[in-house]
Amino acid sequence: MASKSDSMLSPYRVLDLTDEKGLLCGKILGDMGADVIKVEKPCGDPARSIGPFYHDEPHPEKSLFWFALNTSKRGITLNIETTDGKELFQRLVKTADLVIESFQPGHLDRLGLGYSELEKVNPGVILVSITGFGQTGPYKDWKTADIVAWAMGGEMLVWGDANHPPMRMSHHPQSYMHAGADGVIGALNALYQRSISGEGQQVDISIFESVIEVDTTNRISAWQGRKQVARRGGEGRAGGPANHVARRMYRCKDGWVSWSYRANPAVYPSKPLVKWLEDEGVSTPYVSNFDFTRPDFAQIPQEEWDQLEEPTAKFFMTKTKAELLDGAVKYGVMLYPVSTTADMMGNPQLIARDFWKEVPHAELKDTITYPGPFVLASESPLSISRRAPLIGEHNKEIYEGELGISKEKLTVLKQARVI
Repeated sequence: MASKSDSMLSPYRVLDLTDEKGLLCGKILGDMGADVIKVEKPCGDPARSIGPFYHDEPHPEKSLFWFALNTSKRGITLNIETTDGKELFQRLVKTADLVIESFQPGHLDRLGLGYSELEKVNPGVILVSITGFGQTGPYKDWKTADIVAWAMGGEMLVWGDANHPPMRMSHHPQSYMHAGADGVIGALNALYQRSISGEGQQVDISIFESVIEVDTTNRISAWQGRKQVARRGGEGRAGGPANHVARRMYRCKDGWVSWSYRANPAVYPSKPLVKWLEDEGVSTPYVSNFDFTRPDFAQIPQEEWDQLEEPTAKFFMTKTKAELLDGAVKYGVMLYPVSTTADMMGNPQLIARDFWKEVPHAELKDTITYPGPFVLASESPLSISRRAPLIGEHNKEIYEGELGISKEKLTVLKQARVI
């Protein structure tokens, strides 16, 4: 694992107070080289109870969810709701550039640790707040969860098959990931502004709004008076009245591939697939003679459209994903396999770019493979500098070594459940 000394954000320090809603923000800043200190209660962060777990053994030090979102961070325990804990946190704030948090709006203010108080301690500090609905508005005090964000944000309505209820977007809290990434962008912009003005500020991230931004194209379409975007699942409508339903997913020998016949041959060329079917001897006269430029493409009756898709579906079932991908590259067809985790681990493109990173976990006597940083930079590379911290792993290093607190005082603070 690489050193942080030559990384993009190596001069900066971040105090990470977030729960699962904001963990990605600190992880990205850490991978970019910032000194991120994850602050947990003495009993550990609740996110440590989120699975899956290493070897399927539920344990606060074996959560793979925790591992994934807390690389490149040091870790301390601190109860900021106590008088001594508040004082220790303020001492840390004096050394920090960024504080990121995901408490309900008003919680830090009630503790005397809101932005107005933090800037008295450190006028240049930047507070990034990641909450369900933001710091203002009639919903600001509402609790949230990932499924709430997708439902209220409207995106859930378009996920899943049309004849089934709306579906959550993914099996993991994807809305939190979007908001965490937005938090990084807000933090970096605030750091740049501080370099000009010398002043910090509060950055207010709403998970609700982050979700809405995901599908801006459909939102704009709706604002312009178009109908509600239809739920599509593995199928899609071509548009217009009396239109047909087109597949977007096809089965093959060992899984699924994504492909759809489209009306715009310049953008979505379909004729190369027809040539492929002809070379394989499985095309039909209807498929071979089909005109993809016909102006009534969207109004083709379903029974005719089925004549186009059915030979294609039968052909795909004779091939594996790898065979179909090779053929797609050869013929210039925009067809892609639906990858499994094993597919991605063995993906030659990711391997060639050294995407997967091996991170030692000495306490487990094992090495775990992680996705690497999201960008390659030639002069200031991002890296995973360390595995996720154990509970209170860096208490001595930070409290004693950096703040100068004596061993005796630390013992008293630990007994009082402050750290």
